[in-house]
Amino acid sequence: MEDSEEEELLNLTLSVDAGRKRRKKGRTRDSNNNNSNTNSVIIPIKSNEGMIFRLLQMRELMLRQDHRIRKGVVEDGINNNKNGLPLIHLLLSTATAVDDQRNYCAALENLIDLYQTVSLTGDSVQRVVAYFADGLAARLLTKKSPFYDMLMEEPTSEEEFLAFTDLYRVSPYYQFAHFTANQAILEAYEEEEERNNKALHVIDFDVSYGFQWPSLIQSLSEKATSGNRISLRITGFGNNLKELQETEARLVSFSKGFGNHLVFEFQGLLRGSSRVFNLRKKKNETVAVNLVSYLNTSSCFMKASDTLGFVHSLSPSIVVLVKQEGSRSLKTFLSRFTESLHYFAAMFDSLDDCLPLESTERLKIEKKVLGKEIKSMLNYDMDGVDYCPKYERMETWKGRMENHGFVGRKISSKCVIQAKLLLKMRTHYYPLQFEEEGGGGFRVSERDEGRVISLGWQNRFLLTVSSWQPV
Repeated sequence: MEDSEEEELLNLTLSVDAGRKRRKKGRTRDSNNNNSNTNSVIIPIKSNEGMIFRLLQMRELMLRQDHRIRKGVVEDGINNNKNGLPLIHLLLSTATAVDDQRNYCAALENLIDLYQTVSLTGDSVQRVVAYFADGLAARLLTKKSPFYDMLMEEPTSEEEFLAFTDLYRVSPYYQFAHFTANQAILEAYEEEEERNNKALHVIDFDVSYGFQWPSLIQSLSEKATSGNRISLRITGFGNNLKELQETEARLVSFSKGFGNHLVFEFQGLLRGSSRVFNLRKKKNETVAVNLVSYLNTSSCFMKASDTLGFVHSLSPSIVVLVKQEGSRSLKTFLSRFTESLHYFAAMFDSLDDCLPLESTERLKIEKKVLGKEIKSMLNYDMDGVDYCPKYERMETWKGRMENHGFVGRKISSKCVIQAKLLLKMRTHYYPLQFEEEGGGGFRVSERDEGRVISLGWQNRFLLTVSSWQPV
């Protein structure tokens, strides 16, 4: 085990021990379970209805308090609590109690304590812990509880789209991934410009809202002339037909603003469609495969190895891979929990660099996008959904790509300069850091001898972009 993992496990152990000592000094929290069978799953909801009601009461009070703060009624109070370390320790102790199904009462009491301390409008620690508390409460009560859906409340598709749009606009997080990937794709197209019939075919395995592609459309339009027409075709895979149709409409409308010199075509395919094996390829066209965050989840219609095998069979000129970085495998709930806490704590902290504390945009982003991801990630196995983010070290997915017959391409100086310029335009309150170590705020790092570029927040890598080609 590496040093960083040992430190995380040590911190978790210390927090659990601290929680046990605190309970010994007060009343015994798991006394209801002393005679329980340790091999059985214990969900003593009826015998703890009073504590569950208290938990929900404290959560409702927290939400009302946050509403009053946003309205300017409360100026001081829980949002001024800056001591985040004890709060993190209490959260970790709660996660351990939730994972240990015999500590039902201890988990309930810890959650009650958390809801009296956290705030959706407080500092970044309080805000992120509030959503993790919701995820733990839902996991503790299970789907059988009438309160589960309330805790796991889903935003509407419109609310999620608007919140994602805000996140895309104010934070360099997704823009870094998309602009860097597009620059690499554009350079691969330019390398083959003399033999590709001025045709570029992008196969996007997770097109989502299509926010990545306007910048590529614009770049190609600037190269095209009346005597040098360029063809751009995007085959995008999505989760539902309505989203694919809306994405197509947005991209087609955007491309029309650049005249007739760029011939644009979009083909939307549902994930799992058999048509994936019959992708239309034009003679000599440059084929680029886009795997931006696609391999981060296990919800792919094919397993990662099958996906990479299929991608290799397409003989693409370039494969762009964007991965969320992590430090451990997620075989257990606690390892998944601690890795997610590290990741989202950095995300919430980074939003303070992009938006003021009182921003309603920040609240929407955290509630409709990041908060949803947190709660879904903690409970995906409870919902019967095959979804779990795969936080992996760079060395892990690098080995996987090489084992499937890909070799890394050098990240160009243009990509690096563009990424640094993006951060300069999109960040406000912290000094930018471009070196490998140290510093606060966002930073750009070149790694693996220039074949990888990463976006980091303080000392943690968030996203890493690399490009590959078949051997």
